[in-house]
Amino acid sequence: MTTTIGTALDAETTDAVAAAVAALAGRRIAVLTGAGVSTDSGIPDYRGQGAPVRTPMTVDQYISSEAARRRYWVGSHLGWRAFAAAAPNSGHRAVADLETRGIATGVVTQNVDGLHVRAGSRRVVELHGTMRRVFCTHCGQVFDRRDLAQRVERDNPWILVPENVALGPDGDVLPESVEGFRIPACSVCGGVLKPDVVFFGEFIPAEKFREAEQLVHTSEALVVAGSSLVVNSGIRLLERARRRRMPVVIINRGATRGDARATVKIDAGTSEVLRALADSLPALD
Repeated sequence: MTTTIGTALDAETTDAVAAAVAALAGRRIAVLTGAGVSTDSGIPDYRGQGAPVRTPMTVDQYISSEAARRRYWVGSHLGWRAFAAAAPNSGHRAVADLETRGIATGVVTQNVDGLHVRAGSRRVVELHGTMRRVFCTHCGQVFDRRDLAQRVERDNPWILVPENVALGPDGDVLPESVEGFRIPACSVCGGVLKPDVVFFGEFIPAEKFREAEQLVHTSEALVVAGSSLVVNSGIRLLERARRRRMPVVIINRGATRGDARATVKIDAGTSEVLRALADSLPALD
């Protein structure tokens, strides 16, 4: 089968994509994505060039300090509308296309933005959780984040969401003031609410990582897109693939911890490269 790689790519990237197609063709692919996949949707990444300097809140700070929770919820709410309004980009859609055609077995993502789901991917393992849900740390009741946002605005009618915010990777902003803000509590038991995401200092739930491992185990190749692989969960999945002698293709602007273990490394934007792969890989027999 003859394929044509997109003409928008430069010569070096075109050659790298061709090498990736040769390594991946005829294989069922697991896809692992990081924050770099969502930058073209307007959500900044953590460690890429120009990424904002962050001092993330730890789970211990959040649980133990009412002041920390107030600061978190103000910043999170101010960024929520912009974060929720972000749309899937061509990279997300390319991954969904690969799954629809039976080439991709699914996607494991380190992102909490839900954009793979909205792009149409059906098997999505959200390693670090999702901002779509909030749960009570006392009784376990789960709430839709959209409903909670309405409650926050009802309880804090003075809060203004600016049109342009310096959005963080997790949908938060740095608030100028938190004075007087009423922290949302569980409407069932009055307990402490927490977004359904893995905070710094928390471990990924064991069952979630096993699900990610299973997706890689049932595949024949691994594509890593938009992740520097600094987080241990990503490098552990890459190591699972390497031990099974699976081809590994890494797409990321700049170096990653896994470059030395990659079959092909493509130093370019994820949107255009994933689209080129989806357009170039032949259907499986």
